[in-house]
This record gives sequence, C-alpha cells and structure tokens, in this order.
Amino acid sequence: MSSSLTLAGVNTHYETSHILFDVSLEVREGESVCLLGRNGAGKTTTMKSIMSLAPASAGAIRFNGVDLIGLPPYEIARLGVGYVPDDRLIFPDLTVRENLEIAVKPGAAGAPVRWTRERVYELFPVLAPLDARLGGYLSGGEQQMLTIGRTLMGNPSLLLLDEPVEGVAPVVVQELTRQIKALKAMGLTILFAEQNMHFATQISDRAYVIEKGRIRFAGTMAELAANDEVKQKYLMI
Repeated sequence: MSSSLTLAGVNTHYETSHILFDVSLEVREGESVCLLGRNGAGKTTTMKSIMSLAPASAGAIRFNGVDLIGLPPYEIARLGVGYVPDDRLIFPDLTVRENLEIAVKPGAAGAPVRWTRERVYELFPVLAPLDARLGGYLSGGEQQMLTIGRTLMGNPSLLLLDEPVEGVAPVVVQELTRQIKALKAMGLTILFAEQNMHFATQISDRAYVIEKGRIRFAGTMAELAANDEVKQKYLMI
C-alpha cells in the first residue's frame, strides 16, 4: 500500500499551551487506523492539526505527497480530506436534504466513490424518510449519520472521524460499525479518533495510542489487544 497520510514530528500549541509533542503516524491507502486515547489526550488536536484548524508549529504533515502545513482548511478539503468533527456541526434550520446538498463538492481525482444524496441514503437508510425534517429535530445518532453523510458529499479519499460513537445509543454504535466497515470496503481511507476500544477493534487495521500529546503505542489491533500494560496505563482497560 502507498502512504496516504503521514505526520512526522508534529508539535501543536494553543497559544502558550503545548498540546502535541512530536506526534508521528501513518495511514496507508485503503486502511482504517484508529487514534486511541482518553479525553484530553490530544486526539482532537491531532485531527485539527491535519486540517490546519489548529496549525502545527513544527513537523510535517503530508497527504498523497502534498505538504499540508500552511494550507488553509478549504484547500486541504479540496485535496480530498473529509473531516467529521466530534460536535456534529449540522445546520439545525436546514432539512436533511439541504444539509447534504449544501456540502456537494467535486472532490479530488482519487476519491474511490462518487457520492450523491441517494447513495448517502443507501448507506444510512434511517435518513431517507427524514429527507424533509429539519436537522435540529434529529436524534443524536441521526445527526451523527447526517454529519458523516454531509462530509461524504464532498467526495473525500481520506475520511477523518473524531469520536464518531461518543454519546450515541448502543444500537446506533452497531449501525455505525456496519456503515464504517462498508466505507472501508468501498476503498475509503479512514483515520478516526476514539476512546471506545471495542468499537475500534471491529473496524481498525492498526492503532496508535496517544496520551498527554505523545504517541505511546503503535501497532496492529491484535498487538494492542495483547498489551495489557498499554491498555491499563493509557486506556484504563
């Protein structure tokens, strides 16, 4: 597999606070990789650094050979990086249909799938009958599916998911597991931040564990499952 996303020695600050310390990770084309850690470990900051929403102060971030540091977020999105934030920033006063249609972009040439509203409804069938419902009247799980669907309408080749199952019901977790597996089967490259190891184990090829802004473990999910010291020390499992 060729490398799709590479972070090397990334440091990120929020004003005078140093948040990420020499973070390095790699996501190869077609992989699903998870960044595991507790709340406040640096997962969201890593995602925001990739998107230049929290610009890195040192290091390198490259996507398909292009240096992302210094690029504005909209240019990174145009390169084929789709970002699903952890706070489900849908438009509450727009319908489900309008939330999807407002996000339509041609995407990058390497996008494995060309997304339409109908295709999003095939992936998330619960949204189809809600086509005319305002986003603000959806449940938390429905809003999460809509947020992912809206990002897919930009035709990304790399999908960044920040804690996709946080705060949703167990039945929704099962649905999202199935749907993210389907996205991976379509050829989408996925990096997601998560603290739910059971969920991560079902959809990930490899894992990185982050704690206090530093990568503490890198390996396969099987290697992580067998490493009780890492799980107990950094994931409280």
